[in-house]
Amino acid sequence: MAKIFNITGACTPARHYMVDLESRLKEIGSMVDAGEYFSITKARQYGKTTTLRALAGYLRQNYLVISLDFQRMSSADFENESSFVNGLAREIVRVVRRMKPEMPDSVERELKELAGRDCGYFRMAEIFDFFSEWCEETEKPIVLIIDEADTASNNQIFLDFLAQLRAAYLDRDRIPAFQSVILAGIYDIRNIRRRIRPEEEHKTNSPWNIAAKFQVDMGFSVEDICGMLEEYEDDYHTGMDIVPISKMIYDYTSGYPYLVSWLCKCLDEEISGRENFLDQCSAWTKAGVLEAVKLLVEDTTPLYQSMKGKLVDYPKLYSVLYDLLFTGKSVPYMAMNDDIEIAVMFGFVKNAEGTAVISNRIFETVLYNWFMSKEYSGSRIYDEGLRGRNQFIAGRHLNVRRILEKFVECFDELYGDQEESFLEDVGRRYFMLFLKPIINGTGHSYVEAETRNRERTDLVIDYCGEQFVIEMKVWRGNAYHERGEKQLSDYLDYFHLKKGYMLSFNFNKKKEIGVKDIVLGDKLLVEAVV
Repeated sequence: MAKIFNITGACTPARHYMVDLESRLKEIGSMVDAGEYFSITKARQYGKTTTLRALAGYLRQNYLVISLDFQRMSSADFENESSFVNGLAREIVRVVRRMKPEMPDSVERELKELAGRDCGYFRMAEIFDFFSEWCEETEKPIVLIIDEADTASNNQIFLDFLAQLRAAYLDRDRIPAFQSVILAGIYDIRNIRRRIRPEEEHKTNSPWNIAAKFQVDMGFSVEDICGMLEEYEDDYHTGMDIVPISKMIYDYTSGYPYLVSWLCKCLDEEISGRENFLDQCSAWTKAGVLEAVKLLVEDTTPLYQSMKGKLVDYPKLYSVLYDLLFTGKSVPYMAMNDDIEIAVMFGFVKNAEGTAVISNRIFETVLYNWFMSKEYSGSRIYDEGLRGRNQFIAGRHLNVRRILEKFVECFDELYGDQEESFLEDVGRRYFMLFLKPIINGTGHSYVEAETRNRERTDLVIDYCGEQFVIEMKVWRGNAYHERGEKQLSDYLDYFHLKKGYMLSFNFNKKKEIGVKDIVLGDKLLVEAVV
């Protein structure tokens, strides 16, 4: 059976193109060898289940691995202490039966009694007594892995379970206990209360404070993507330039596993055979990747729906992301800041040299589109872009100079009499609103995170295989302006472009509104001033 790129459920090497997990498994394995208890907290569809399944196989040579999934337990199992013990024991029986580990008869009888449906009331301590007996009697040390650990619908029952695990960890020099316990989920165990009552202040005295810090990078590097594509190329011989294609995929996804796999699957199964991409050879190109990115941004994936739900559930998160996207405000990355901690936990932001930034270009573009969609209705500048859309497009080419000329005209007419503070805060957002209906359905745009600040924002437009860079900036005098031109010129080198665009919001009363050309070395800069 031919392998495919997988974006649903766990990946297996026999069926799917995958990155090599060996180095990650060794890192996690060393934590298990050291007897550490820890949690793997990653955003949705970040490869947790795939990693855990591979880890279970990796550890089985030296350990008895009990790998559970709390999603298999029903909500009724979390109603009270007894039902939880009963449900957990049933899940262990299911796993043990499939694995057929060596288990003493007395331990097996006790487990089946705890798993019985009509055996009366059980206390949490009883299953931990069973765990201790099992750990004492078995030849191999036991490793307990629980996927979807934050599925627990009754918060207090789960906290009691964590407390018992903590007590067993602290007392393991006297009483036999698990070699290691690994909990995996989206919600940080320390913040588990937020899953049930996000509007309430959480408590920080978590019973999981014995957990070691998990620092294994589960994202895909450029080298990881290269390895996966090399295996694909061995099967299909597309002639793709693997390193640049891998780098481009990484640039858009920052290695988010689901997004990487989505783009690869799209290139393999959807782009090949479309107009302008007659076969796999033409699909696995820069133009093909840009087309796949456009489709990914426009898709309605469950991941995006989940992200949208988090923005509704956590209003402060909405405000943090809005500031990051539109105001250019620098938000320090502070792990003790609750709002940043939540944004990181759900995968919205990451740490970039001490500053919080949106995790990847795909998320950034999707968030921009979602935030701005709330402003389409009644937005006069959006209507102007929509009304004149056809004049900006000739064939499959986007006339960016004409877009700037028309924007300067419309912006001055609609908002020229507004105060400086108003224009400085919304000017760049209004240009993006003007641009949106022009490129919608054919292209997309994103903001380069490394250049975003209150003075400068670089907007990159992808349209029909072409890229255009527009530096949007607030005028701060001639010296600063000249530095901006040099920065834009250097940035064009990164994209291998000879023409760039600059949109300056100038509040000098003697400014000259309009569009002009500036020659800078071997490059042409088209500058618009409003």
